[in-house]
Amino acid sequence: MPDSRFTTEKIADEGDGAGQTPPAASSPNNVRAGDSGGTAESGGVEKQASLDTNLYLYQEELEDRPQVSTLLNSLANYSNTIPAATDPDKDKPAGGAAAGGARMGTLIGVFLPCIQNIFGVILFIRLTWVVGTAGALCGFLIVLTCCCVTMLTAISMSAIATNGVVPAGGSYFMISRSLGPECGGAVGMLFYTGTTLAAAMYIVGAVEIVITYMAPWLSIFGDFTKDAEIMYNNFRVYGTCLLIVMSLIVYVGVTFVNKFATVALACVIFSIIAVYVGIAVNWQGNDKLFMCVLGERLLKDISVENCTKEVGSQLWDVFCEDPVAMTGCDQYFEQHNVSLVRGIKGVASGVFFDNIDNSFLDLGQYIGRSKRPEVIENMSGQTYNQVYADLTTSFTILIGIFFPSVTGIMAGSNRSGDLADAQFSIPRGTIAAIATTSTVYLSSVLLFAGTVDNLLLRDKFGQSIGGKLVVANIAWPNEWVILIGSFLSTLGAGLQSLTGAPRLLQAIAKDGIIPFLQPFAVSSSRGEPTRALILTACICQCGVLLGNVDILAPLLSMFFLMCYGFVNLACALQTLLRTPNWRPRFKFYHWSLSLIGLTLCISVMFMTSWFYALIAMGMAGCIYKYIEYRGAEKEWGDGIRGLALSAARFSLLRLEEGPPHTKNWRPQVLILCKPNPELHPKYRKMLAFASQLKGGKGLNIGTAIFPGDYVPNVVEVLATKQNLKKAMEEEKVKGFADVMASADVAEGLSHMVQTIGLGGLKPNTVILGWPNGWSKARHDRSWVNFLQTVRTVSAARMALLVPKGIMAFPESSEKVSGFIDVWWIVHDGGLLMLLPFLLRQHRTWKNCKLRIFTVAQLEDNSIQMKKDLKLFLYHLRIEAEVQVIEMMDSDISAYTYERTLVMEQRNQMLRELRLNKKESLGVVQNLVDFNPDALTEEKLPLVQAIVDSHHGTDAKAASKVRFSEPGAGGEDGAAPEGGDAPNSKGGSPQPTHKEVAEADSDKTVADSKSPNKSITVDEGNVRRMHTAVKLNEVIVNKSHEAQLVILNLPGPPKDSCPERESNYMDFLEVLTEGLEKVLMVRGGGREVITIYS
Repeated sequence: MPDSRFTTEKIADEGDGAGQTPPAASSPNNVRAGDSGGTAESGGVEKQASLDTNLYLYQEELEDRPQVSTLLNSLANYSNTIPAATDPDKDKPAGGAAAGGARMGTLIGVFLPCIQNIFGVILFIRLTWVVGTAGALCGFLIVLTCCCVTMLTAISMSAIATNGVVPAGGSYFMISRSLGPECGGAVGMLFYTGTTLAAAMYIVGAVEIVITYMAPWLSIFGDFTKDAEIMYNNFRVYGTCLLIVMSLIVYVGVTFVNKFATVALACVIFSIIAVYVGIAVNWQGNDKLFMCVLGERLLKDISVENCTKEVGSQLWDVFCEDPVAMTGCDQYFEQHNVSLVRGIKGVASGVFFDNIDNSFLDLGQYIGRSKRPEVIENMSGQTYNQVYADLTTSFTILIGIFFPSVTGIMAGSNRSGDLADAQFSIPRGTIAAIATTSTVYLSSVLLFAGTVDNLLLRDKFGQSIGGKLVVANIAWPNEWVILIGSFLSTLGAGLQSLTGAPRLLQAIAKDGIIPFLQPFAVSSSRGEPTRALILTACICQCGVLLGNVDILAPLLSMFFLMCYGFVNLACALQTLLRTPNWRPRFKFYHWSLSLIGLTLCISVMFMTSWFYALIAMGMAGCIYKYIEYRGAEKEWGDGIRGLALSAARFSLLRLEEGPPHTKNWRPQVLILCKPNPELHPKYRKMLAFASQLKGGKGLNIGTAIFPGDYVPNVVEVLATKQNLKKAMEEEKVKGFADVMASADVAEGLSHMVQTIGLGGLKPNTVILGWPNGWSKARHDRSWVNFLQTVRTVSAARMALLVPKGIMAFPESSEKVSGFIDVWWIVHDGGLLMLLPFLLRQHRTWKNCKLRIFTVAQLEDNSIQMKKDLKLFLYHLRIEAEVQVIEMMDSDISAYTYERTLVMEQRNQMLRELRLNKKESLGVVQNLVDFNPDALTEEKLPLVQAIVDSHHGTDAKAASKVRFSEPGAGGEDGAAPEGGDAPNSKGGSPQPTHKEVAEADSDKTVADSKSPNKSITVDEGNVRRMHTAVKLNEVIVNKSHEAQLVILNLPGPPKDSCPERESNYMDFLEVLTEGLEKVLMVRGGGREVITIYS
């Protein structure tokens, strides 16, 4: 034995058999430990022998379940990322290996890309204006608020990104896998739209830098300093041209985009360093920039030499109608002098204290030192050369304009597929990048406020200093460093957006959750998302046509804020639900931080623009509902499912506390379907009928019993369940499907009725199909399953609905008109009243009117009954026509005796069939010959009498054939619930079970071998048949044109005597003869409708 163990270990070490997956053809019968022969190679034999020796106990499992080594190998090679923007024409490395594997670390893979995406055009062309308008204090709060949003979002994102392997795709993949395909698709489209509009903002910003600060002579619509619309038209024209060029670059040369990203990043970093160095160099200020100020108002297009009120100066030409006579001059011009003010004063000058307060203005107000009306208000109606506000400003508006400056935090998560250790790099790189950029922004606010004069800070386009960029004139060594650097970095950011947005759209389309995006999942022959690029360029063009960064910035802020809000929601939800799979490696998170981040996102959205916020939310809501209604089903283990599970658990525990009140009762329907040989539901209209009852807003469970054992038929059982589920979806039945395998169908139905459901969501109503062929297969006792199920449902105190003639029932797409007739024979808790009300809530039965019939006996006051019934329906808030049918006492008709005799003879023959199998062929032939259907209408006399249910004649004889209500101590419970059990008025004593048994025994036919011999008919059966015949005659007379007849289902016999069961089925057949669509109802023993509110 020691030698054997050594040999086994040696083979395992040498052959690596433990790491090999067994061939599909191998089985325990043909591969055994120690086998060395066969046609396989010697190495393969060694590996298989090692496998069989070490893992033979798990040989059968290994045929469909992988070994641990196989699983680990597949996980190590797992890849599910958005394709990176690579050059499709570039040659692959030798050997076919993918270029650029997961080698990037935190600095190159996360930190620097985030830095490049966060620092944008707003930093260079709008931050000084935000500081001057909001003041140092409010400006600091604006930047701090935006940075807090991104920092909290980064913390939540880090928790999600470190909770397992996160594919590339940024917020889309994280949210879709955390909150489900609906939220993921909605946020993915918002993220895509925001990225596309960001490209438009970068393009417009780049054009603004060129036209306004670098080459004003390129204006094609005239002097834009005189009219802002001229400037915006220039932006639209040049922006469109630039968009076309950039789109072509993205389409043709992706390699250029990737290489240019490095140049753009260097430009951003060098430009920021140049600004800091310039502030240090200009600590005492400089004399490069001077502004001309009239009183307290800032002037534009006035050179330093002409900033004087001397006679003949340029100002007289501007402010006076007659500069020679110096008449018709502006009043403010006449009352105030002009002065030259140094723009860059330096930190040492103490100008910071002049820039602490805000200077928010309305559209058209002048930029001045103070907010006094005579300074900022336009009294004359002409602006002359005075600088004025081109839009209304406030704290919230400036947040919306500045917020795009802090976006771009998803750049690292988008590259997770290229990182050596994504779970290590993404949290550290992203948070470090946000901390760095936040420090730059916050320090810039304070340094700009402490260096530049307030009037110059508020001059958005630098018109007072000759159309120069304020930041550029602070920087060292030259303004062109900032101008060129900001232009190139803006172009780089725009190219990155135009490159990433189409790939994100293609990834969403490939997920298949938004059907109308399917065309954009296609790649070109070069592997590029050409169709998505065209759509992106079209959307981007719409943003370019807006032509104004101040309009674009708040708009795209909404989309990014929605994305960040959902990231925080995903983290908070997963943390609060405490799902077992929520185990992030990043530990520095808390659900309260995520909720604060979510609150900040929503608050900033509505503070910025409630109109844009509603647009973004409306867009997300529409996409969410579209995916929910039309999108493909995806199961990603998302948090919304976990939330639904927690809510369901809480609700189920609450419902378990007790049965529902009558006012809260609603039909929780269990649909018992029969599968056909093709494993599809045999009668789909049962599902349609259940769908038409959806007005009850209850739970529907479609079930079926597969005949046979479960283990050998598991595939067929699953196929039956899938077909049933599909049929329920097609019939629009809101609920669940389940299938049980059982060798005994009756037992399976019993188990299904007993065990289906959970807690307070157990079904209380069963829909059971009528056995249509029972009378043609009596020798097989096909009614046994039906009757046993009826008994089980009654014992479980559940309501039972038996639709007869189900194939004649209308489809859910049809509309019927006419009457729904309810024959109220016995009170069943009000279910007969509730069902037609629920049916009429559906479009199929909406046009039908309700009629309620009830039966009055000889001693009843039919007029008073009708009044009481109308009052009862009035209190129930049910509109219906009421009719009371008077049933008079009469003798039993000859036809009733004839039908009963036929039934008795058939029972005798069936009994003989069971006793004497040798004569079965002849008896069956006689049974066929004695077909009750052969009775002609000439044999049917007019109805002469009804059951003597409420009079006292022949009480002694009646006592032996009467039935009592089930559970009331009656004979055998087989009489119809609408039968004629004696009541207190009749005074007839209830028969005992023993008496009835004796009476039935006395009336048994002695010799059943000769069908022509006289048979004594059971008097109880005669009276039961009489009830069925008379009620059928009245129902057919009154309701032969009704679209649906609803009546009480008589209780089944309590014992399982074959003759009694067969008789019961005969009674039901007679009761419903001549009616096309019948719904037999048996209540569950409790009230389901009430007159109280």
